[in-house]
Amino acid sequence: MRPHTNQGTENDYLNNIYLQALNSAKSGIIITDNTQHDNPIIYCNKAFENITGYTHNEIIGHNCRFLQAQDRTQEERRIIKDAVKNGKECTVEIRNYRKNGTLFWNELIISPVKNDEGQVTHFIGVQNDITERKKSQIELREEKASVEKKILERTQELHDNQAFLSSIIQTVRESLLVLDAEYKVLSANNHFLNSFKVTQEDTVGKILFELGNHQWDIEALKNLLTKILPTNNPVIDFEVEHDFPYIGRKIMLVNAYRIEFEGQYKDRILIAIEDITEKKEIDRRKDDFLSIASHELKTPLTTIKGFVQILERMIPEGSSEKFISTLEKVSINVDRLNNLISELLDTSKIQSGNIEIHKDPFEIDRLVRDTVENLTFASPSYIISISADTNSTVLGDELQISQVISNLVSNAIKYSPGQNKIDVHCTRVGNFVKISVTDYGMGVSQQDQLKIFERFFRARDIQKKFPGMGIGLYICHEIIAGHEGTLWVESEIGSGSTFNFTLPIMKN
Repeated sequence: MRPHTNQGTENDYLNNIYLQALNSAKSGIIITDNTQHDNPIIYCNKAFENITGYTHNEIIGHNCRFLQAQDRTQEERRIIKDAVKNGKECTVEIRNYRKNGTLFWNELIISPVKNDEGQVTHFIGVQNDITERKKSQIELREEKASVEKKILERTQELHDNQAFLSSIIQTVRESLLVLDAEYKVLSANNHFLNSFKVTQEDTVGKILFELGNHQWDIEALKNLLTKILPTNNPVIDFEVEHDFPYIGRKIMLVNAYRIEFEGQYKDRILIAIEDITEKKEIDRRKDDFLSIASHELKTPLTTIKGFVQILERMIPEGSSEKFISTLEKVSINVDRLNNLISELLDTSKIQSGNIEIHKDPFEIDRLVRDTVENLTFASPSYIISISADTNSTVLGDELQISQVISNLVSNAIKYSPGQNKIDVHCTRVGNFVKISVTDYGMGVSQQDQLKIFERFFRARDIQKKFPGMGIGLYICHEIIAGHEGTLWVESEIGSGSTFNFTLPIMKN
């Protein structure tokens, strides 16, 4: 037994060295599993996370094409698709987008990995950020133009930019500040002066963090502006709650961007400040109303449901078909109303932070099969195929995960009229399981995909055709987030949709 133990130890040692080598590489490296549906990513190194801005958990399970976002017409995408289909190597320069939406040019090299039978089991992708090289190429082409003409045009452009920016600052109905690289206020629009009841003399020429009673000297905000913003990452929707002089306690939403002008206007910082105090109060009241209304409706509805069940057990002999069918319709609609109220209660709990997750180990394959089979009985006209052989155990709330699967499959049925096929896949990707629900129905537009998991959002064309409140997917998103997984959708109008989510596998 000792030689075998030594051999195993040596293999573990070598594997650790290989992983360290991959993580120390400057190039982004990923591995995809070509034997699985949609060739998902099962490994990525640290450099890939740094280049793309996504975390490891947000990357695993996705197909590489998610980095192209909505930029789907690139010829390079077809080249990659053909290479994967034919199991060949290829090298392309393609436009990709980081998590924050910024564009970067990627030199991508993909290579197939084959088994002893010559079948392609995996692909290794190596990517390098060549944005600076591309930028240099563009600059070289521009230098071929007339120097004098370039200077004149650039000077005029700077004047135009200054005039345009000044017009924006003074006309928008939002507080705007322009800072220099040292965070000194260069200008403040009238909305800022009126909102905070200050003058130009109180503001212009002062350091942002020293304004008023140092109300903007907030450690978290200062960290974002001094450390994150210089890396060209914007500050988005940062909430500041403070007792401001002259106007009282307010909640402000801060957004900040670096403006990359040249010459004397280089490195300007534009800060937009929105007062959301009233909006927050309205949202709080709305959440309180939903919570109270849902609880108040739940009690009489439970009583009604009980009476309906009694009536169903006491149907007199010889009752007419109309009486029986009417009673069935009442029971169905009571159940529908009960489900709607339950969703409203779940939404209220999520918003208030009171949703409870009872985590216990469970077999994900069994849960997927049981949940989908129950839905199959309720929708016999649909052919729902199930593929779940991961043999994986998940630590989580079994009822909540079943609720997510049920919601996604029910939506697939609801939004694919005229179709009768749905595919459910449960696969293992790295240290996660990935559950995918695919329909062949209406599809979701790129614009709606950005908002589909927001509370109460419903696409306009869906509102006209299908009833609902737009909270099911929001609840699913929050449940999966509470289990340290991710939920996303891949879809095109008229070609159906695939909703995917991942869950971490329980470590032995």
